[in-house]
Amino acid sequence: MKVAVIGASGYTGGELLRLLLYHPRVEIVCATSRRLAGVPVDEVHTHLKGRIDLAFTNPDTSAIDADLAFLAVPHTAAMHIAGTLLECGMRVVDLSADYRLPKDVYERIYGVTHEHYLEVPYGLPELHRSEVRNARFVANPGCFPTGATLAAAPLAPYAHTIIYDSKTGVSGAGNAPSATTHYPNVADNFTAYKLTTHRHTAEMRMEIARLGSEARCYFTPHLLPVNRGILTTAHILLNEPMEQDEAGALYRKFYQDEFFVRWQRPSLAAVRGSNFCDIQLECEGRRVVVVSAIDNLVKGASGQAIQNMNLMCGFDETEGIENPGLLP
Repeated sequence: MKVAVIGASGYTGGELLRLLLYHPRVEIVCATSRRLAGVPVDEVHTHLKGRIDLAFTNPDTSAIDADLAFLAVPHTAAMHIAGTLLECGMRVVDLSADYRLPKDVYERIYGVTHEHYLEVPYGLPELHRSEVRNARFVANPGCFPTGATLAAAPLAPYAHTIIYDSKTGVSGAGNAPSATTHYPNVADNFTAYKLTTHRHTAEMRMEIARLGSEARCYFTPHLLPVNRGILTTAHILLNEPMEQDEAGALYRKFYQDEFFVRWQRPSLAAVRGSNFCDIQLECEGRRVVVVSAIDNLVKGASGQAIQNMNLMCGFDETEGIENPGLLP
């Protein structure tokens, strides 16, 4: 299957290319970047040296000959590209936020008018597999909502309040330098940011509601001095007390058929470079503390996008992304 990566110069694009190179059913035919048009891909993504023989091209979407396109472009840019790709007969996985939320919520959160809105499946396969399977267009979830929602989903119907406390690696901010990601400001440091206003909160609340829960949902992110990974601590406050064994059994049953959700002590090192989400919990009556760990660039972005591609195209869901983490 011919695949294009639109916006391939960043961390997410680089991870898509790395993972797709190992997919037995995929040929990468196009990697776009306006700024780097004409530059060999492996001069920018040097870890791919000798594995990819492509140069970046301008993103003339009408001229792309592919069966499926990944949109790894910034928020508010994808909406101007997705329609053309669909009209050209391609399937589309959008890794931006442009199609994750209802139109009115998106416009309020992102402060723009959505000019080409479509209602499409939200690509968290563990919860929405049936909608994603055979779809032509899927919205890939945000990195924080992926780890958070998987942590809370089994208990969401039993909760009245869910508080997410997430720690992320610096690659979540993208590869454009900024004061926030400047090495002297990050190294040997640990900070909270957007304490009550992070955009991903809307996705978390949307997914909790879709699970039939009326729980109030709160989220605060923190920046860790590591390259990649998200560790989320979900404080789930229950309507009725629950025993440890009962809560554990609930999670084991909920995820018993999910290849990419593992029941073990979460650590960033154990999931680094992989599409796995590791989960464990402790229960103290009305409060359950659930911890999850994902790689923000893989299960939180590119790996999950390929997981969605597999479902959309009728491939085995794990194909090309079965690899374990890179411990240590």
